[in-house]
Amino acid sequence: MAASGRVAGLRDIVIDTHRPAALARFWASALDDYEIAPYDDEELARSRAMGIDSPEDDPGVMLLRVDGAGPRIFLTFFPEPKTMKNRVHVDVTGDHTTLPTLGAVVVADHDDHVILADPEGNEFRVFP
Repeated sequence: MAASGRVAGLRDIVIDTHRPAALARFWASALDDYEIAPYDDEELARSRAMGIDSPEDDPGVMLLRVDGAGPRIFLTFFPEPKTMKNRVHVDVTGDHTTLPTLGAVVVADHDDHVILADPEGNEFRVFP
């Protein structure tokens, strides 16, 4: 165990997706304090060297908190379809009624929270 008593710290939340750039835009719009990590000239050159001509085709897109705190959200290309309930999900706070305008779908409405699915079917809970 580390001297501080901690064993591990949360670094990233990784979401497998068929369309990383599109799902990154959804989550960047849905979460007030996150934005898509910028593509500087060095990153664009690295991508082109890997045969990726556009950020839209990037197999890994990162969201960063605007205040620089963690965790990062990393959306990565994964070819297989989602076939069952999420084993891990995200809980957020806010107004669930605006999320469908971004592409989310209401799955269930409970007394204290609403379950929605992002545009690729990944479920998450919204608490007021």
